[in-house]
Amino acid sequence: MKVDIPFRVTVTDPLPGVAMQVQRGKNELLPPTSSSHDSLVFNFEISVDLSGDVPNFLGKYSQGPKDARFVYVNSGTYAGQKDTSWARRAKLSLMSISKEQVEEALSSPKARIEAIFGGTGSNGGPTCASVKNLVWTVVKK
Repeated sequence: MKVDIPFRVTVTDPLPGVAMQVQRGKNELLPPTSSSHDSLVFNFEISVDLSGDVPNFLGKYSQGPKDARFVYVNSGTYAGQKDTSWARRAKLSLMSISKEQVEEALSSPKARIEAIFGGTGSNGGPTCASVKNLVWTVVKK
């Protein structure tokens, strides 16, 4: 059984002057749904196959092999920005999302699965590599 689930990724404290976009497929980019100097918000859907014991995340926003799916949040040149020296990607693992969370999101018509992470890394540049301690939660609007 495949279902589409709304997702939201919020980037707090993004690095000023550095573009960030969610990677869609290999070459497409999704700009923020809303942005301010304090945060960037991305809304999109991921298809999920619930026929197995664990969810299988599918579609253009889901990257990587079946047992290690993730979402990329690109920054700098990877986000299509030409006037920057930054070229980074933050990797948001989907593997901690349980089947129960997906089913909970499906049980409410306005629910979504959401994660929040800081946009500036410890070295002062845009967050990159695998985001540590990322928590996905079900939010009912």
